[in-house]
Amino acid sequence: MLAVLLWAWAMWMVLLLPAPAAAQGRNGTSITQMRLEQSDDGVYFSAAVQFELPSLVEEVLDKGIAIYFVAEAELYQERWYWTDRKVAQVARHMRLAYQPLTRRWRLNVSAAPMTGAAGLGISLNQNFDTLGDALDAIKRIGRLRLGDVAEIGDDPQHQVTFRFRLDTSQLPRPFQIGVVGQADWNIAAERTAKLPLEKQK
Repeated sequence: MLAVLLWAWAMWMVLLLPAPAAAQGRNGTSITQMRLEQSDDGVYFSAAVQFELPSLVEEVLDKGIAIYFVAEAELYQERWYWTDRKVAQVARHMRLAYQPLTRRWRLNVSAAPMTGAAGLGISLNQNFDTLGDALDAIKRIGRLRLGDVAEIGDDPQHQVTFRFRLDTSQLPRPFQIGVVGQADWNIAAERTAKLPLEKQK
């Protein structure tokens, strides 16, 4: 009887563990770098993502329709007696749009989803001459603040899960219906790693 209970408990624990994350995601998207850094005002996460924008998505952009990307980082505290505890979570929402009048690309960056005009009021704005320059800025996820050192702890290593995706849920409703099942819109990657907490130089 004890053996059966131990087996059932072990199976239950396996089900609770998160699935291993892959650095290589859908549509050739990959997470090439991840870094955790401690500075005087908190702990920051940075990452680098690599992906190619499919021609179908470029065509939508050329028509003046904005597309959205989301980058999310979660930091966990390991516990030998139970599942890992989520200590911190942060997200960055990015809206990319072509401005036909100026022939420039505008990137809005916010900590919250930017649905509707009201969401753009609290975002940082950058303008770029080329689509390539705008995408390079999206691929560099810099200094996402996870919290204070007191909240996170000063362990030498922390487990971090990072996700990056093209967010089709923020597209106009007709496009949301049209992109269902289309591989071109499936840009996403996820990676989990133990990262050293580096001191800012």
